[in-house]
Amino acid sequence: MYSQSLSSIIPPWRLTTPAPQLPMSRREMDELGWDACDIIIVTGDAYIDHPSFGMAVIGRVLESHGFRVGIIAQPDWRSAEDFRALGRPRLFYGVTAGNMDSMVNRYTSERRIRSDDAYTPHGAAGKRPDRAVTVYAQRCREAFKGVAVIIGSIEASLRRIAHYDYWSDTVRRSVLPDSKADMLVYGNAERQIIEIARRMQQGESIRQITDIRGTAFMRREVPAGWTELRSTDIDTPGELIRHVDPYAMEPACDEAVPQQTAARIFSGRLNQQHTVIRLPSYEQVKDDAALYAHASRLLHLETNPGNARALVQRHGQRDVWLNPPPIPLSTEEMDWVFDRPYSRIPHRSYGDARIPAYEMIKTSVNIMRGCFGGCTFCSITEHEGRIIQSRSEDSILREIEHIRDKTPRFAGIISDLGGPTANMYRLACASRAIEAACRKPSCVYPDICKNLNTDHTPLIRLYRRARAIRGIRKVFIASGLRYDLAVRSPAYIRELVTHHVSGYLKIAPEHTESGPLSKMMKPGIGSFEAFRTLFEHYSRKAGKKQYLIPYFIAAHPGTTDEDMVRLAQWLKANRFRPDQVQAFLPSPMATASAMYYSGRNPLKKIRPDSERVFTPKRKKQRDLHKALLRYHDPANWPLLRKALQAMGRRDLIGHGPEALVPPAGTRHERRPPRPVSRRRPPRRQHK
Repeated sequence: MYSQSLSSIIPPWRLTTPAPQLPMSRREMDELGWDACDIIIVTGDAYIDHPSFGMAVIGRVLESHGFRVGIIAQPDWRSAEDFRALGRPRLFYGVTAGNMDSMVNRYTSERRIRSDDAYTPHGAAGKRPDRAVTVYAQRCREAFKGVAVIIGSIEASLRRIAHYDYWSDTVRRSVLPDSKADMLVYGNAERQIIEIARRMQQGESIRQITDIRGTAFMRREVPAGWTELRSTDIDTPGELIRHVDPYAMEPACDEAVPQQTAARIFSGRLNQQHTVIRLPSYEQVKDDAALYAHASRLLHLETNPGNARALVQRHGQRDVWLNPPPIPLSTEEMDWVFDRPYSRIPHRSYGDARIPAYEMIKTSVNIMRGCFGGCTFCSITEHEGRIIQSRSEDSILREIEHIRDKTPRFAGIISDLGGPTANMYRLACASRAIEAACRKPSCVYPDICKNLNTDHTPLIRLYRRARAIRGIRKVFIASGLRYDLAVRSPAYIRELVTHHVSGYLKIAPEHTESGPLSKMMKPGIGSFEAFRTLFEHYSRKAGKKQYLIPYFIAAHPGTTDEDMVRLAQWLKANRFRPDQVQAFLPSPMATASAMYYSGRNPLKKIRPDSERVFTPKRKKQRDLHKALLRYHDPANWPLLRKALQAMGRRDLIGHGPEALVPPAGTRHERRPPRPVSRRRPPRRQHK
């Protein structure tokens, strides 16, 4: 295993001068004096040389290790011609769908094709195929026979084993056999991709490289010397071989390993690779929903880099082999990744074309990675891991200064200091030994773990230093806020509200009722109320009129019609009027998606008498749940009246303060009155 720091860059074969931007054409290669590329990255997004875009990060990291990296962005996938544009890569093609899953990018939660694509010049739709990783990998094979192909990105990460595919309503195979790629890298792949490139440069074949964390590949059988455990033997009633039940919802993780053992785990030196867990095969999980839920549960049990074991799943005559997750990056390594010589602008070939995703993030700064929230509908943990990886304050401030000095038409406003969440910066388990042994899926559900450090002081200090930089007029926080953590630090809320809210702050309670919240692993609405009280208190003290924008999910597993009615009543009582709402979209590999498909709850052991989970799947019911969130929209009133009558809730039809909709024929049918309230969110959508 590669044991050097990520930033140990003394390549023995070649030193390169950083390119102004990575080349996208032969002409640019000639300008750099290159006869060939070592690695070619194929991406479904427009190439933007900015640390918020995966292809730029991987390209610049490889470049800093002496490799010549080219980019093929949004190629025409209908033939292999565009994939030959830079010639044959000397080492491998790296294939990514882009910053988003291509199916989520192209389709709405109702499976309708979207009319635009934020990652494409002018927002044009149709510039990438469905299941882009699979299609691009196959075209790379066609372009040059025998070329090595490595797939990655969130699309590959979330499809690394057999998975439920919402768009076809089937269980699909791992993306590895479908794409015919040689290897899959999952998660943020800097550590893996450097080791792969170095070893291939030294003469190893891609098929010989089978011991790198955070990678998956195909093999015929379990090698000699390995101990194979069946997942059904591990996750059955009874003793769990001294492993903590990951879904026993105690508030803390008290079982630990010695400190020196934890240090060996996180240095990658502890030999855990000789045990592999066999999941039910693709053929089994596609025909048995209970086994699918079981496999999902086991996958999530084996996600902590400190104690995860290899997984294997049969697909026909071969196995998909998953090595344990990669070791998280240290602060020094995170700094090094973000300090690469990014130009921070789109590739020059796009001219003045507007790329919406770039406009949204060009003055934002990513301060951390990972999330220990464990929300079942979210894929961040499956991709980035639950251990928070934070940059140093100095590195973040250098990036702000770079934005100030290099961004065209910079107005002095930093649009966001954040990441997967706004306020998990430098939060971590109090003990690395406990962290390495823990198998719980969340550090904050059903309550905040007593071993979790929730001190927001480093984040407060970062905010103060950021807004003190010369030329910076305002620093806003746009990333989603974890309010149950924020209420542990009123000083943080005061700092945030006084200096870093643009007038509106998005926040995601997701629901008010315990049924769906327990399936989401989200805190109760009481935590939101506590945060709102502090938010409004400090807004008044600052002399500002500021509003919360609450987000809610319709049709999530575990949600009944009655749950949605009670949520609508809460919204009206609190004078919240959501403008645009989102129905649950089952993303591959998410725990909530396993609930959606299987009707079972993988947060508990899967047994014949396991808890069954109801999910609104029919379009009529999903439409009703969305309409209840927009109870104030006259277009929804006929549907709501009919549904409320069928539910025996005629009391909610009328003109009284408790009513959700007026009677038919009301003079307000065209448009309902808009009550004036400081709690009312604006009529605009935030993502």
